[in-house]
Amino acid sequence: MKAAVIVFPGSNCDRDVKVALEQSMGRAPLMVWHRESTLPDVDLIVVPGGFSYGDYLRSGAMAAHSPIMRDVAARAAKGVPVLGICNGFQILTETGLLPGSLMRNAGLLFECKDVLLRVEAADTLFTRAYDEGQVIRIPIAHHDGNYFADADTLKRLADEDRIAFRYCDAAGDATDEANPNGSLDNIAGILNKSRTVLGMMPHPERLADALLGGTDGRPMFDGLVEALAA
Repeated sequence: MKAAVIVFPGSNCDRDVKVALEQSMGRAPLMVWHRESTLPDVDLIVVPGGFSYGDYLRSGAMAAHSPIMRDVAARAAKGVPVLGICNGFQILTETGLLPGSLMRNAGLLFECKDVLLRVEAADTLFTRAYDEGQVIRIPIAHHDGNYFADADTLKRLADEDRIAFRYCDAAGDATDEANPNGSLDNIAGILNKSRTVLGMMPHPERLADALLGGTDGRPMFDGLVEALAA
């Protein structure tokens, strides 16, 4: 299996996801600078977290126009899986690979803490190593993670089982108190229609090793390798 991690000016989680992928793959992913125009042949593309272009204009808005994103979109259209984490999720919405947008947190503060997520869709490349309804602990670190979409889009996401994760409490209930940023319907991650693109605000790469304090993020990377290396 081969994977590529896109690196933008301001990325700060590219190395974290590189370590998590290498741990699961047994080989390091390719690190691709955003000014490249073409990706090598890979089985997985990761758009990592961070503060691309300093979050100027709007989080992810400038990075969405980086040369490499044209090829990322082209590969995604051909079915190559794409995982966008935090700023990567913002970039994927700005490119139109995922619907909706990520707005300023409802509390107007940067949120950096562990949160609980309920796995809503366990039948995808990204979530196959989890159980539907499973509650997992994953860190967040964002200022603009408040997911918004119009009513028709929200209904379509729900009807097509494209909500991958929701913020929840320890009992698995998607309560207002468990929602760290005001996201509509407690949405923490969504899928595209073909279920080959996942965008999520929490950082699974930050809890993919026991030395980091937990391993709830590790199954995402192990599951991807198992599915894509076959």
